[in-house]
Amino acid sequence: MVKKFLSRFYIGIILLFLYAPIIILIVLSFNRSKSRSKWGGFTLHWYRELFQNEDIMSALSTTLIIALLSALIATIIGTTAAIAINSMKKTPRFILMSITNIPMLNADIVTGISFMLIFVALNYTLGFTSVLIAHITFNIPYVILSVMPKLKQLNPHTFEAALDLGASPIYAFFKVILPDLFPGVLSGFFLAFTMSLDDFVITHFTKGPEINTLSTKIYTEVRKGIKPEIYALSTLMFITVLLLLIFINRRNAVKNTPVRRV
Repeated sequence: MVKKFLSRFYIGIILLFLYAPIIILIVLSFNRSKSRSKWGGFTLHWYRELFQNEDIMSALSTTLIIALLSALIATIIGTTAAIAINSMKKTPRFILMSITNIPMLNADIVTGISFMLIFVALNYTLGFTSVLIAHITFNIPYVILSVMPKLKQLNPHTFEAALDLGASPIYAFFKVILPDLFPGVLSGFFLAFTMSLDDFVITHFTKGPEINTLSTKIYTEVRKGIKPEIYALSTLMFITVLLLLIFINRRNAVKNTPVRRV
């Protein structure tokens, strides 16, 4: 009995440390007072101020556009690269997979500075395009590692059978190979989207002065003093991600539920 109580108490402490800051942030987003230590009453004023703040809305749209584009392009390139690597012999495949792992093991600050030095050496103007290129590059390894396990599970004879039945290689790929790879491709896309959405360090070193993403905008605002609009923005992002997770988990639960035969 005591062991069970201690186990629950331990889990409760962990959950408290994980979610207490988020709960406080959500509460402060509805606080009429700007003070973080005084409750001034319930209000939605900071949410209205958030949507009227052109700088934050611009940073939000830039963040979403970069995340979507970089995830989409990285998914296409990463999937193609994974198929090519999987078809190689053991030694070159091992070498290329080792090279693929380096960007993920490397520190973000090293990657960010490296990108910045490359763009400066090429006399390339830092801005939206430089951030997009950097995000695509560091997202590709995550896509490759998401697709590779699915490639190893494929039965190569199904592709050959499609060719024997008269299908062209491209048609056979889209009708036979891609449906089996799709769960890994989709996982790679969402992982790349999340990594791009969350990135600060690499974006900080590769962006120009004229653009901001949410991470760099929040960093700039925090240096000036945290505004209640930031609490409202963080609350909306947390609730959006939470709803998406609930939707995905419920959808997977429904798919995995066995159908009873009468």
